[in-house]
Amino acid sequence: MINCCNCIHNTTRKFGPLAGRVLIAALFIPAGLMKILGFAGTAGYMAAKGLPMVNVLLVLSIIIELGGGLMLLLGWRAREAALVMFLFMIPVTLVFHAYWNIEDATAMGEQQRNFMKNIAIMGGLLFVAGFGSGPLSLDGGDTPRSS
Repeated sequence: MINCCNCIHNTTRKFGPLAGRVLIAALFIPAGLMKILGFAGTAGYMAAKGLPMVNVLLVLSIIIELGGGLMLLLGWRAREAALVMFLFMIPVTLVFHAYWNIEDATAMGEQQRNFMKNIAIMGGLLFVAGFGSGPLSLDGGDTPRSS
């Protein structure tokens, strides 16, 4: 039994970070691509939320989602990418999923779920930022240095 547990632990330690990065990247890369393909529509949606300098913010969003997603996927400077993406998610979550401002119960519940999903994604991003990309990455298992 002990050997089996060690085997599972070692396999998870080796492949878990890669799987986690792939799953997070699977959200951000398509989102960035869809923003490129639907630039005008996304800009209109952002403008309707009252955001200033919509075109600039949209280009930055594309760079963060697509570029950061690719960096996570490859495990190249994944810690930095994850931190930037985490910081990006704070205003995105507060602006686009402000469920506390919605009166319709169904819409409120939907936005609350989206808000909480973003919080969970942010947790995953912080995990990558804190512990690195893992062994199967271009960073080669970048781990935090102890002081």
